[in-house]
Amino acid sequence: MLKNIGYLGPVGSFSHEAAESLFRPDLYRHTPLTSIPDVISAVDKGSVDLGVVPVENAIEGSVTATLDWLVHQVNLPIVAEFLFPISQCIVAHPDQKNTPANKIKKIMSHPQAIAQCRVYLKEKYPQAEWVFTDSTSQAAKIVADSPNEPWIAIGARQAAVMNELDILESHAEDHSNNVTRFIVISKNEDTWSKDSKLFKTSLQVTLPKDYPGALYQVLASFSWRKINLTHIESRPTKTGIGNYFFLIDADLPVEHVLLKGCIEEIEAIGCKIRVLGSYPCFSFLEKAIH
Repeated sequence: MLKNIGYLGPVGSFSHEAAESLFRPDLYRHTPLTSIPDVISAVDKGSVDLGVVPVENAIEGSVTATLDWLVHQVNLPIVAEFLFPISQCIVAHPDQKNTPANKIKKIMSHPQAIAQCRVYLKEKYPQAEWVFTDSTSQAAKIVADSPNEPWIAIGARQAAVMNELDILESHAEDHSNNVTRFIVISKNEDTWSKDSKLFKTSLQVTLPKDYPGALYQVLASFSWRKINLTHIESRPTKTGIGNYFFLIDADLPVEHVLLKGCIEEIEAIGCKIRVLGSYPCFSFLEKAIH
């Protein structure tokens, strides 16, 4: 029986492209879901085997819906990371492809996609209203269903092809290094083969109260061991103003002697540590490897 991959849909979204790049469609079933919490909850309930969700974009930063749901709502390990290049396309219905830029009334897309193109949009379509949708795919569908409206959408090339839309601009993002980091989640930590050159461990660190310099002590534990950290972020504990925990990504597997020693040292000063996952990391160049 084919394993079922849940991803942030609908069909034609960037998450769909990333999921199919990492998990070949001829070897896996792919199930689009409405929201990031829906994907994570589906994995938790067992209705899908694996979930693919965005966690960070090189331009817009962390996807807080993913981080908060993983930390506060479920206890699921991250089993892989996948870096996927994002190319935002400006698309229009064929009947509107020759509409002058100053006549475009609405630009539709997911908030993240619009944010990644904000400078381009202000220069090219300064008069157009920005309309936020649940996904880039939904925006493409709305434009496809509205041939008489001077509207355009921002989204993936696949969404344009599926909805028979014309691509007016294939690289509308404001920065060329537009890459999104996706993570794969599962109930089973051993789901993924560990044949990657890069391995990473994600930690949730909660500092002890009334301990001046605790964060410095935590970072020093990594520093003197020369453990490279690729991500550090504070997130609210949701227990009151000023209460935060830290999310830290380290470039070592959790079983490595240096990282094990680091975790023990941090716990010794009274910090609570939760391992969110220890996993291989892949890039788009290694697509469809599984």
